Amino acid sequence: MDTSGKEKEAMQLMAEADKKVKSSGSFLGGMFGGSHHKVEDACEMYARAANMFKMVKNWTAAGNAFCQGARLHMQLQNKLDSATSFVDAGNAYKKADPQEAINCINAAIDIYTDMGRFTIAAKHHITIAEVYESELVDIEKAIAHYEQAADYYKGEESNSSANKCLLKVGHYSAQLEQYPKAIEIYEQVATNTMDNPLLKYNAKEYFFKASLCHFIVDELNAKLAIEKYEEMFPAFADSRECKLLKKLLDAHEEQNCEAFTEAVKEFDSISRLDQWLTTMLLRIKKTIQGDAGDLK
Repeated sequence: MDTSGKEKEAMQLMAEADKKVKSSGSFLGGMFGGSHHKVEDACEMYARAANMFKMVKNWTAAGNAFCQGARLHMQLQNKLDSATSFVDAGNAYKKADPQEAINCINAAIDIYTDMGRFTIAAKHHITIAEVYESELVDIEKAIAHYEQAADYYKGEESNSSANKCLLKVGHYSAQLEQYPKAIEIYEQVATNTMDNPLLKYNAKEYFFKASLCHFIVDELNAKLAIEKYEEMFPAFADSRECKLLKKLLDAHEEQNCEAFTEAVKEFDSISRLDQWLTTMLLRIKKTIQGDAGDLK
């Protein structure tokens, strides 16, 4: 594919679109009407130019062209087209300028919420959260957008989508040592899922995670929490997770590092521990006297 040719063509289209916008705002353009059509034509040209820039992977130029189109759509009161163009701009910028991508997607969210389209706004809050997670590594901001998405989903009765976002909030809150917040979320999601025949299997995992967060804060709290969870959800009492917690509590009470590590190893040999669980278990183990700081 002739990339330089495509890029040239896209730039020419941008120049033509700019011209049309300028002439639509001129005195003569206004006098003889047709300015509306000129702006519509310009919107179409910006979109075509943006797609050409995408073909040659010039993401910044594509994002900019989509943005220009989005602003014009807004002038014409084409709110949905404007929001769609801002999202397209955001997706292009994601590959080159994550902060600009967030600005564009936020602009789309403002339009969607204004129109009462909260489910689609929630979806775009998740996109922003993911950019903060992977590109900008700002976990606090990622949490805020997951929380906003969860709120919108709840308002629209999309509870399973809300729970997915809340679990992300719980995951990161615990990582940032915001344990009370993480506990509240894991308990809430566990309670929401334990009555659902399709999801109740997951409830024990969430009670397990809440218990680990309790354990890091205070051993007695963990004991009381586990008793409460067993009452609320009897299946938790028979789970391997609950049995592990009890072994860990005993080892912790005896300040026995070896017993702690052995219990973790035995659990891990059947159910692999992920990074999050490993981190939490290490934090608990560090509270045992004379701990070497690993799970080996």
